[in-house]
Amino acid sequence: MGTLILILGVALWAGAHFFKRVAPERRAAMGEAGKGGVAVALLLSIVLMVIGYRMADPIRLWVEPLWMVHLNNLLVFVGFYLFAVSGLKTNLHRRIRHPQLSGFKAWAIAHLLVVGTLQGVILFGGLLAWAVASVIVINRAQRDWTPPPEAAMWREGVAVVGALFAMLVVGQIHGWLGVWPFGGGM
Repeated sequence: MGTLILILGVALWAGAHFFKRVAPERRAAMGEAGKGGVAVALLLSIVLMVIGYRMADPIRLWVEPLWMVHLNNLLVFVGFYLFAVSGLKTNLHRRIRHPQLSGFKAWAIAHLLVVGTLQGVILFGGLLAWAVASVIVINRAQRDWTPPPEAAMWREGVAVVGALFAMLVVGQIHGWLGVWPFGGGM
């Protein structure tokens, strides 16, 4: 039952994000109220993913080596950094068209490396597939891309500091929820 709920959560996440692309006229007709509907669907998808993941019996597919935690943490940092790059419109954003989705992909790959269970593959693999498909769909719909203007170099430093701070805060919350992400236990 947990696996089914998890799959429904991942599917709802993808569906809510793709709604604007698949049915643009219908989404536009909903106006501002449509944003609320999508937000509710996304929140529900997260709830379903958490409940489904926790309920699913862990079926181990592989055992990750201990050093993989360090690669995981590096990729998660890259993910947070790319989110910061997007928000701050740094010079790196001039080279990467979809920094948030690229960061999301780094986060999903990181978790796939260290969560060797079926529910990990469903959750993180499903979200990775959504992010990859999103980039493809967006690029096909909007073939032209104008990079943002050149930015001050200090923004890169702020992005690094912001990513480190976010990683530490999220890592601590992760630990409180039961899985210490930095290796070596709490």
